[in-house]
Amino acid sequence: MKIKFLTVAVGIALSATILSANAQKSYTEGLLTLKTSARGQDIELREYFRSDSTAATFSAGPANIKLLADANYKFYAVLASVPAANMKKAAIYTLDEINQVVSSFPAFTFAPLAETKQIAGFNCKKVVATDTKTQKTYDIWITNDILLPAAVIDKYYASIGGVPIQYPSFQQGPDGALVINVYTITGVSDQKSPCRHFWHSTGF
Repeated sequence: MKIKFLTVAVGIALSATILSANAQKSYTEGLLTLKTSARGQDIELREYFRSDSTAATFSAGPANIKLLADANYKFYAVLASVPAANMKKAAIYTLDEINQVVSSFPAFTFAPLAETKQIAGFNCKKVVATDTKTQKTYDIWITNDILLPAAVIDKYYASIGGVPIQYPSFQQGPDGALVINVYTITGVSDQKSPCRHFWHSTGF
């Protein structure tokens, strides 16, 4: 009888472990860490997020950059400070400028594949995205291990079927041309943002 109970207990423990391993963790607020590269320079980003907005920070040479955005593409600001030069600059986009940027985004269709791999501890599967405007294709790696607010995920990936972990991000460059950078999410936590992190400080 004791052996039977032990067998049942072990079975329950194993089932609980499997369920725990496969459980999708949902975040409504927290911190993402990401890596990318631009102009030959490796960049690490820290992006605090809430359900309605994001605030990403990174360093580029001597400059510290903060990007502020809302989930509805109604507000976008770039704050740059160069402590060594005692300089602070801010660029707050108008709604027309934001709409112009959004109109340059790709329009994707998605084709999930059977290929899988782990990236930064996330179980990922491959999706091929085809831009219907240009017919160019891009490899996207997504996960269903986590669930993030819509504010965190680029608008053109909204219907991809998971959270993009390794993916190209599209932005409009100063000359109006589309700039593509590949991002990789390296971690996520429910760490809350510092006070007033989603606002620009005085001096900008």
